[in-house]
Amino acid sequence: MRHKVTIVGSGNVGATVAQRLVEHDLADVVLLDILSDLAQGKALDILESAPLLGFNASISGGGDYALSAGSDLCILTAGLVRKPGMSREDLFAKNHEIVRGAVEQLVRRSPDTVILVVTNPLDAMCEVARRASGLPRGRVLGMAGVLDAARLRYFVAHELGVAPHDVTAMVFGGHTDTMLALPRFIAVDGVPVTELVAPQRLAELIERARDGGNEVAGLYKQGSAYYTPSASVFEMAAAILEDRHQVLPCSAYLEGEYGIDGVFAGVPCKLGRGGVESILELALTDDELASLRRSAEMTRRLASRS
Repeated sequence: MRHKVTIVGSGNVGATVAQRLVEHDLADVVLLDILSDLAQGKALDILESAPLLGFNASISGGGDYALSAGSDLCILTAGLVRKPGMSREDLFAKNHEIVRGAVEQLVRRSPDTVILVVTNPLDAMCEVARRASGLPRGRVLGMAGVLDAARLRYFVAHELGVAPHDVTAMVFGGHTDTMLALPRFIAVDGVPVTELVAPQRLAELIERARDGGNEVAGLYKQGSAYYTPSASVFEMAAAILEDRHQVLPCSAYLEGEYGIDGVFAGVPCKLGRGGVESILELALTDDELASLRRSAEMTRRLASRS
């Protein structure tokens, strides 16, 4: 029996995640949006490509949360995007009610689901979802680290002229401006990147990855990135639904790991059918731990507004 996934938000990220899921026959998808006709239209548009692409998964769209009943995974992409001049606090205030309301509706109909949050500000929205859902900590997580790591992997691969898939990287902390990327956790087919890229140049590549979303948004003029974000969500969804026990950087609720308690932060996680199966505690220096904890405290202060 095929898995069922509900995606809340039929904008560019949500619709592209839906497209990736059904085209890979990974799950039957429900696409929900306050603009129900838009969700229905995008679902139909994707379905009509099935004869050409050869997938059998189904997708339906609408605005009624009853459609989501029995979902194995619920993905939250709905919410406003951060605009020039808007603070993280402003964005939190606007998206808080959207996320809380959606989660309450979803969990009522799918009490055994896993909640994957994409809405920004990411880590704080995960805390809103955790409180609204009442689910165990492993079944609420956020997507950010996979995206930041993917950008960094691409930039390193392009710099060296190697296959992007051969580059691995692990990032910590919050999304974009508080991302912590450590050179010793970046490798090219097992070769430490520090053997291949000069320190100053590597620092520039890390900074470009940290600012990757702003770079794309600046080129778009209107709107924000969605191709790589949707691919990142798909990678996490596949790890969960296929019970891969795959290690990926995720926003997870910490209970003492890395000396952090009671808040979401970006850390290496093993993902499987139940969401976050375990958190990997890697050896960090005192300075690195301090940076990670500062990022977590920013999230704690922001989430306390809920």
